[in-house]
Amino acid sequence: MIDKGSRFNTPAPPQPVDPFGGVLLIDKPMGPTSHDIVDRIRRTFGIKKVGHGGTLDPMATGLLIMLLGKGTKLSNQFLGSDKTYEGTLRLGAATDSQDAQGEIINEGDPSGITEEQVRDEMAKHLGDSMQMPPMVSAVKVNGVPLYKQARKGKTVERKSRLIHLYQFKLLRFESPDAEFVMRCTKGTYVRTLCHDIGEDLGCYAHLIRLRRTRSGDLDIQQALPLDQALKMSKDELLKHILPLHQFA
Repeated sequence: MIDKGSRFNTPAPPQPVDPFGGVLLIDKPMGPTSHDIVDRIRRTFGIKKVGHGGTLDPMATGLLIMLLGKGTKLSNQFLGSDKTYEGTLRLGAATDSQDAQGEIINEGDPSGITEEQVRDEMAKHLGDSMQMPPMVSAVKVNGVPLYKQARKGKTVERKSRLIHLYQFKLLRFESPDAEFVMRCTKGTYVRTLCHDIGEDLGCYAHLIRLRRTRSGDLDIQQALPLDQALKMSKDELLKHILPLHQFA
């Protein structure tokens, strides 16, 4: 006698494993947006689903986590991880974007600012604090990115966010530039912190260099320079894709 329900008990055939489903670490150069790099990886290697695990501004360099195939499902895991940055703030001028890509809106004299003062201001920002996202950012208000409103000369009311700084350390001070290392929670705007330090010191400041060196347990030393990755064959690239089980 044939069991009419047997067809419902037949196990589904195993799904083919996508060798390009995983995580690729790229050392982002200055210039392109994170979306630009997603698009270049997708087009160059013919991978249908490509995303990233945390935006870097066009001016910023360093660790950009590329999510390939089923790796895109890990987006929230990487977006929520702590980040480490190295950067340089420049005293003496504030810009409308809070970094070197913006227009100068205020200028001051930083000649009297000492290394100790800069170090003390950085220390004041350690721990929890509320931060207002800058107008030149991808944060959406009513579905519209803030930077699109900023381009129209508009200022939109926005909500402050809780951030936490584990480390904000001065590495080198040669006025008007201060090099630093920062370890912080997700969603922290480093350029806003540099802007705020300039306000507190009374001489204005903006970010002129930023490099992400770490995201969660992933380090820039593991990353491929973008130009090198784009010259690889698919088989060569495959050797650098971290498998999904590594992040389970």
